[in-house]
Amino acid sequence: MNLDLKLEQIEKDYYELERRMSDPAIVSQLKELQETGKRHAQLEPIVIKFQEYRKARQEIEQARELLHSEDEDMRQLAAEELAAKESLATAFLQEIQILLLPSDPNDEKSVMMEIRAGAGGEEAALFAANLFRMYARFSERQGWTYEMIDSSETGIGGMKEVIVRIDGRGAYSKLKYESGVHRVQRVPVTEASGRIHTSTATVAVLPEVEDVDVEIRQEDLKVDTYRASGAGGQYVNRTDSAVRMTHIPTGIVVTCQDERSQIKNRAKALRYLRAKLYDLEMQKKNDAVASERRGQIGTGDRSERIRTYNFPQNRLTDHRIGVTLYKLDQIMDGDIYELIEALTIADQTERLHILETVG
Repeated sequence: MNLDLKLEQIEKDYYELERRMSDPAIVSQLKELQETGKRHAQLEPIVIKFQEYRKARQEIEQARELLHSEDEDMRQLAAEELAAKESLATAFLQEIQILLLPSDPNDEKSVMMEIRAGAGGEEAALFAANLFRMYARFSERQGWTYEMIDSSETGIGGMKEVIVRIDGRGAYSKLKYESGVHRVQRVPVTEASGRIHTSTATVAVLPEVEDVDVEIRQEDLKVDTYRASGAGGQYVNRTDSAVRMTHIPTGIVVTCQDERSQIKNRAKALRYLRAKLYDLEMQKKNDAVASERRGQIGTGDRSERIRTYNFPQNRLTDHRIGVTLYKLDQIMDGDIYELIEALTIADQTERLHILETVG
């Protein structure tokens, strides 16, 4: 279908949805009203941009007509106006094409995030804890909530491993580019001579899924309970509240000991296991169909070194897109908006290029 015809149809659908939203028959049906409103909201940015694009093209035609004016000053003004409007129309068209890209079905979902210390011993565990705080602060800035699923802490405030659920609309769309190896360069608190060390931590971001997305049969589960360990005060070790859940067909094991209630830990562990199984299937599909995407922004390859955090220079470098920012202190406090926007734009541009190449 011609792009203009496609956009005109989208505009027509948008106004039809708007009409339906004010229909008393629809207003009384909550589920249908919500679905209609959601679709209307999805089309709105496309329609707004299309209307701006259409206006710019109309102004281009008007400027072209004035190029034939007998008045030389008018012709010069028309030429300048034409160049400006053509540039604007080109920018609008690119924005429209990006808006029309197929959306990731997981983008609106909450996430399970795994952060694990890598090479570097105690310093790597401290860095993992820093990353957890960075994402926690970002979640707070977004108005999202987060809850611990499981963690393994060290004696001086580090974290060998932390699994956290981040609940918020669009969490996956913002955090999916965080998967990979994060490298830190700094003088560790345990270093007496003042030498800079390099350590790593890995991050994995999994979309949270529902029962309908992944079916887990009871006979495929082995559930063990044990006493929770670590800090937690007088209540932690008195009952077998911690849960270890094994999915027998895949061998995937998840644990949860954050809650004092075994029932709550079971529910959290099952939610985490479901996300792990869904992620396993997604990784298989990616391996099968996306070999041409390897090394690009959206692959989520967790063995890929994606970022370096250089504390002495207050510098962060994202190696996938070549972006360097000298505000590491702000980033570690959760201000990762500029990074996310740059990664999103790079991914969209990449996907658009692939579509144009295929087309």
